Amino acid sequence: MADSDVPADVPAAVLERLRAVRGFVLDMDGTLVLGDRNNHGIRALPGAVGFVEALRERGTPFCVFTNGTVKTPAECAHALQRAGFPVADDVVLTPATAAAALLARRGHRRVMVLGGKGVVEPLEAAGIETVPPLRGTSADAVLAGWYREELTFEALEAACFAALDGARVYSASLSPFFATAEGRTLGSSRVISAVLRDVARARVTVVGKPSLPALRACARHLGLPVTDLAVVGDDPGLEVPMAHKGRAFAVAVRTGIGGPDAFADRPEHLRPHLDLPDVAALGGLLTG
Repeated sequence: MADSDVPADVPAAVLERLRAVRGFVLDMDGTLVLGDRNNHGIRALPGAVGFVEALRERGTPFCVFTNGTVKTPAECAHALQRAGFPVADDVVLTPATAAAALLARRGHRRVMVLGGKGVVEPLEAAGIETVPPLRGTSADAVLAGWYREELTFEALEAACFAALDGARVYSASLSPFFATAEGRTLGSSRVISAVLRDVARARVTVVGKPSLPALRACARHLGLPVTDLAVVGDDPGLEVPMAHKGRAFAVAVRTGIGGPDAFADRPEHLRPHLDLPDVAALGGLLTG
């Protein structure tokens, strides 16, 4: 990237902390890539491949955490590879990754899933039984993920009755939108969760961003303390709040949902440590 693209007014203390970061948690859609509203056909954003290459050259550990659950983590990694990113097959984590650990820890063994294989396969790989949203099906937990084309009134009804019968409710995300090349697109897990909260009076636990279980899943994956991580993303309601929850380093970029004034109404302690045009600018700061 050109030197002129690197912000020149970053405080020395912020630069010092950035360069002390030992690992990066990167958002996918709106930060590294943009795809269509069905989460297909992703293309690298300008400078994103170069940024990931720079992390690899520096030997800095990183992972990608996406709130999307239409694909399995491995499928997301392969999509990044096809888009030109030099990443490993296990680089991507999703809410299903975090959910598997949390559900097992809480003793949930039979989970009603409103989602496809992107949710089901990671849970079953962790030894958790999954069941479809059918009326009369028993479950001790309900998990909402990517469920756009398959979502029916009957599926919502089954989930509501499971919750009314005592099943705990979990959601991949409560973010209303995610970034695509076509603009903002409504997130299905937010819609499903809204119905469960309204009809079944369910308390919904988020397992994706901005939850601590998501950040802790990344820390375990990288083998680093949460406080040694930087979290990078475009959504003002996801990556920066998650970073602050874990006292990690928060970096906002403006290539997706967020814009220049995204944090104008937030108190100082909830704003990003760095607010940058894109990840290319972040790479410029890292390399000096």
